[in-house]
Amino acid sequence: MRWWRRAPRDVEPRLAGHLRASVWGPAEFVGLPPWWLVGEGVLAAALAVASIVGTSVFGAWTGRPGLADGAVGLVCALALVVHLIVVRAGRALVGVVAVLAACLAAQAPQAAAGVVLGEQGRVQSVVVTSVRDEGAVRGGRGRYLCSVADRRGVPLQVRVWRGCGQATRPGDALAVVYDPRGRVPPRGVGAGVGALRALLGLTGWAAALVAATVVAVVRSYRMTVPSAGRRDGAGTEWSSG
Repeated sequence: MRWWRRAPRDVEPRLAGHLRASVWGPAEFVGLPPWWLVGEGVLAAALAVASIVGTSVFGAWTGRPGLADGAVGLVCALALVVHLIVVRAGRALVGVVAVLAACLAAQAPQAAAGVVLGEQGRVQSVVVTSVRDEGAVRGGRGRYLCSVADRRGVPLQVRVWRGCGQATRPGDALAVVYDPRGRVPPRGVGAGVGALRALLGLTGWAAALVAATVVAVVRSYRMTVPSAGRRDGAGTEWSSG
């Protein structure tokens, strides 16, 4: 004859609640979240965005590749993720924040270069030496990249896509903006060149990161501290002392 003990009826709801809290955060509050909790999330997100973008802009402006290439920005993104893990935010939300922070860190160097060129860049005319259709190379529609040379015939080490199109041919003239101090590579002149416009390209990533961080911090709120004791099969709690 086999003997077994039936599990208490509240085990499955308790397990489901535990899994939901682990994935999305416990969010143990009724109604609107406390204002200080929202402020904590906004502060953490603002510091992360400012650090990720600010280090790239500072590195590009001062000519420090170690800061301008976004590597330090990734470290700042990692610091935000570690903070969320420490406050025991939901795993799914931590993952979303990690992806958004990494994308922002990857986009920041281009925006930082745009800030430098927008503030201190100079415009010069270059000659197109070859045109490459990226869409044809990748088997779809894409943008055109132009290899260019300066007035002395010296090829530039970058390919230009702004101003380069299907009708562009070798020998045509293009306008590029360059940094006289050589801190960032030149790029084609586009509409609305400026530092503010360069940073506006990051607003979408930054806003998404702030929103995800605030939600993660708010949902990490716990009214009770997990017990240090253990439970037996019947759900009775035993002290560890």
